[in-house]
Amino acid sequence: MEATGLQVAWFVLFFVLIAGYAVLDGFDLGVGVLSLFNRSDAERRLYINAIAPVWDGNEVWLLTAGGALFAAFPPVYATTFSGMYLAMMLVLLGLISRAVAMEFRGKIESASWRRVWDRAFGLGSLLPTILFGVAVGNVLRGLPLDAQGEFVGTFLGLLNPLALLCGFLALAMFVTHGAAYLACRSEGDLRERSLRTAGRIWWAWVGLYAAATGFAWFDAPTLFAASVGRPVFWALLIVMAACLGGFPVAVRQSHANRALFLSGTAIAATIGLCAAAMFPDLVPALAMPSHSLTLVNSSSSPLALRTMLIIALVGMPMVLAYTVFIYSIFRGPVRLDEHSY
Repeated sequence: MEATGLQVAWFVLFFVLIAGYAVLDGFDLGVGVLSLFNRSDAERRLYINAIAPVWDGNEVWLLTAGGALFAAFPPVYATTFSGMYLAMMLVLLGLISRAVAMEFRGKIESASWRRVWDRAFGLGSLLPTILFGVAVGNVLRGLPLDAQGEFVGTFLGLLNPLALLCGFLALAMFVTHGAAYLACRSEGDLRERSLRTAGRIWWAWVGLYAAATGFAWFDAPTLFAASVGRPVFWALLIVMAACLGGFPVAVRQSHANRALFLSGTAIAATIGLCAAAMFPDLVPALAMPSHSLTLVNSSSSPLALRTMLIIALVGMPMVLAYTVFIYSIFRGPVRLDEHSY
């Protein structure tokens, strides 16, 4: 049975929301991870204030993606969230920790107090970053599902080599992206160090991407069986390769804004490649393809999909306009004052 236009539209919209989250929240998670390696209290304050105006708006994209998945593909939502329940709780713990840390670190004039919350901010960024990559790696590889599409694996089973490679790949991507963003929001020595960091971690991004792709060729060969015949897959691959190739050039020329654009586009293209490789599956079943959750067997009714699509077509332009407005207001280098964190 072929997927309908509505089902395909929601498949694309869901991955657009995931890509939007990865690009926008990816850099502030990366900034949080980088803060773990900075011992200067003043610079750690700059890190936090660089993302303070936008981090909560960035996370809305994740909430919206979760809501879209629940409304458009309920069985997929139920299977993934129940199967990865412990991982999801750890992600929430990390996201809550970093939010609380930003508010609490300056409440008491104590160096030890600030260090505790600075660690919470950094680790609260590190944990979700790796777990997001692990989740994507497991979905690409396939989850152990029964005939009813229910998860029958274990938490430790999710920590397989491909998933862990994807977890560290996500870490390299977000840290590189975060360093580029920090270069855009800082000046002087910190800006130059951020650019150098971005250039160094870029090598890890490229190496881990190559390693994950090579491992997936043997561990999840079905990903490549259909995707190599799809023009959109090759178009996204070319875009990603061009952005990754242009990134170190922008860094060497100290074009921080261009580097940020290239890293963000490469991340979005990577999410698009995952979507193109999986289509029409949403959750492939490990070893039993007939048990997979697809666009056809897991979507809501046509009326529900149509109604939600109308709402999305009205709401998404408003969200995009708001995002552009906020980023245009809070652009340029961060300077600390009495109102800063």
